[in-house]
Amino acid sequence: MKKLLIRGRVLSFRDEPASADDHEAYCYYEDGAVLVEGGLIRQSGAYADVVAAAGSDFETVDHRPHLIMPGFIDTHIHYPQTQVVASYAANLLEWLNTYTFVAEQKFADEQHAQFITERFLDELIRHGTTTAVAYCSVHPQSADAYFRASQYRGMRMLGGKVMMDRNAPPALCDTAQSGYDDSKALIARWHGVDRLEYVITPRFAITSTPAQMEASGALAAEFPDMCIQTHLSENHDEIAFTKQLYPDAPDYLGIYEHYGLLGNRTLLGHSIHLEAREVAVMAETGAIAVFCPTSNLFLGSGLFDRDRLKANGVRMAVATDIGGGTSFSMLRTLDEGYKVLQLRGQRMNPFQSFYMMTLGNARALSLEDRIGTLEAGTEADLVVLDSCATAPMRLRMAAGATLEQELFLLQTMGDDRAIVETYIAGKPMKKALA
Repeated sequence: MKKLLIRGRVLSFRDEPASADDHEAYCYYEDGAVLVEGGLIRQSGAYADVVAAAGSDFETVDHRPHLIMPGFIDTHIHYPQTQVVASYAANLLEWLNTYTFVAEQKFADEQHAQFITERFLDELIRHGTTTAVAYCSVHPQSADAYFRASQYRGMRMLGGKVMMDRNAPPALCDTAQSGYDDSKALIARWHGVDRLEYVITPRFAITSTPAQMEASGALAAEFPDMCIQTHLSENHDEIAFTKQLYPDAPDYLGIYEHYGLLGNRTLLGHSIHLEAREVAVMAETGAIAVFCPTSNLFLGSGLFDRDRLKANGVRMAVATDIGGGTSFSMLRTLDEGYKVLQLRGQRMNPFQSFYMMTLGNARALSLEDRIGTLEAGTEADLVVLDSCATAPMRLRMAAGATLEQELFLLQTMGDDRAIVETYIAGKPMKKALA
């Protein structure tokens, strides 16, 4: 297979930048390149060095003056909610009962699931997202459709069938046993196949009985290296209802703790209204608080407290949370994240934002040896960004901009139009969607 040399300005991260001046935390090449072969990155760095090492048999794609980065990673997203984005409701529980649970019942039809997942993945690619961690519906066929479409595109994707056996319409309820059995069958079919990973997915404590939480814990014990995803402390009414259902638990997180669901690959969506003990347990177990800013603002759930979690050693990730979230774009997501933190009197510089979208989220998934970076030997998932994609952006850039200012512009005003190309395992995918 012929090697592909992708030329442009190249930016990737070694670590989370402590500040905008932390130049050791990232690599930037004004004239850079990434050499790709067999779906992997063979070398990245200064163009002169990469082209010298490329040999003679390669093809060049010149994206100058655009910016080449690792593909974006979304750590919490609901693909069956693709058609309920922008649904009007007062709060989380009303939104779930009025729109989400209605829409998810349609995924009993595998043709419908296939139709939506194809378009869902197209939107991810259009917005520069190359890896996502998705909640499927309760129906095993919804997970089959998701993994099948992801496999066809060659994407590194994670996901799982939600387990939920109460407080939902009967058509969306499994049982503790069937949820366990269906999950285990899906694991056997899909986990570790090509670039796919299964995720153990009890939706949240409200929709799972103690018996189902126990079954989820049994899966976690059988597959200790597998990711687990659920929701935590998104909304005050949700928290109060959860405590009614589990009156013996010390707090919301204590439910997941009791059933053995906390570890360094546990993704806890939202994690807004946390008690001191919960913060300490998250830090101790390595569980990840997933920041979902557009969803938290849209549903009026609350403001994520990044500084508190960081000060206490809690690991964090960031995500769109479609369809409570209002955009597939990680750029739009971090724009809203910046505003959430501003309201808390907290700051996140643009280098930290782009770190979170790439290497930071890869580390949250324990996949930094494969994605989120441009290191040699990792998978060639890339995004090419145009900071002059719209007339207002061009006007702003014409006034002059440092790299930090350019990143902030992309984050603040960018969307799918700023994504020139999305490479999946070295294959350009976005232009093929046009």
